[in-house]
Amino acid sequence: MSWVEAICGIEAFDDVPIDAALVMALEHAALARPLQPLRFYTPSFRAYASEELKPCGRDLYPAFSVTGGACALNCDHCQAKILEPMIPAGGPEAFERMVRDLVLLRGLRGFLLSGGSNRRNEVPYDRYYPAIERLKRDFPHLRIAMHSALLDERRARAMESAGVDVAMLDVIGAEATIREVYHLDRPVADFEATLAALCATTMQVVPHIVIGLHYGRLLGEEQALEIVARHRVAALVLVVVMPFYAPSDRPFRTVPPEETAQVFLAARQRLDGVPVQLGCARPAGRHKLATDAYAVMAGFDGIAYPAEGVVALARAIGRPVEQESACCSVALDGLRSGGCA
Repeated sequence: MSWVEAICGIEAFDDVPIDAALVMALEHAALARPLQPLRFYTPSFRAYASEELKPCGRDLYPAFSVTGGACALNCDHCQAKILEPMIPAGGPEAFERMVRDLVLLRGLRGFLLSGGSNRRNEVPYDRYYPAIERLKRDFPHLRIAMHSALLDERRARAMESAGVDVAMLDVIGAEATIREVYHLDRPVADFEATLAALCATTMQVVPHIVIGLHYGRLLGEEQALEIVARHRVAALVLVVVMPFYAPSDRPFRTVPPEETAQVFLAARQRLDGVPVQLGCARPAGRHKLATDAYAVMAGFDGIAYPAEGVVALARAIGRPVEQESACCSVALDGLRSGGCA
């Protein structure tokens, strides 16, 4: 059965426009590399329901923001909205108490630490490192991930010394995007320098690339892939810009799923041997279903919060599936979080 026929046989795709020629091209490309098992990630960052996957226990893998909902950059693609679902960390002492309570009462397995940036795209983590170090000492099973933002070698070493397991960074390949969307006066070279500093540590480094970050246009994605490919990374996560976060006077185009699929295929080919994942952020509805389908067929290793019907598609084209309750940047290299509780 061809992949086009497989999609046509799944009810969820009945009203979803799928490019048959693109599907055939993805199927042909897959002949060069056997399709691996596919992981579906359902961390407890937000509510998620699916008839194809079992629900995961609450508080197994939450996200904290060290700045609450505040961000000085207020980038056009996000407007700080991505921070809203996160738990405000409060001060280091309150944050440490929350994590200890969650470990003892809810079986916490790890967490994401994030926060809003200052005007130089730096996040004020320094005062939290002693708390992270104590938590990691007392609960060595915790898998701790952190959005690094831009930093230098000293700050990368501070993250490593505190016990952070996974460092995440958005890599931007166009200076026009940095200037216009991020409102930031930093060159592309600063993003590569940060990636190099992180990769010089023992942390797993998982860069992210936002497809369509330049107001829904493809600009700099190819350069960002080249930057990532030059460094020793544990995985690459791709997400798709979500236009409803944008300000009304600077609207974003919705990137067509077929355009995202071209970036997916380039990423899978350029980073051969490196896990490539589809992260949490992408437009909802039929767009998400088409996007997720292309990620499955492009040979991605994992998808966060998959659309209904995507598990059936993976199985239909011969990909075994498994589920993780952790963030897709954390459950790597054969690690298992023990499934959902």
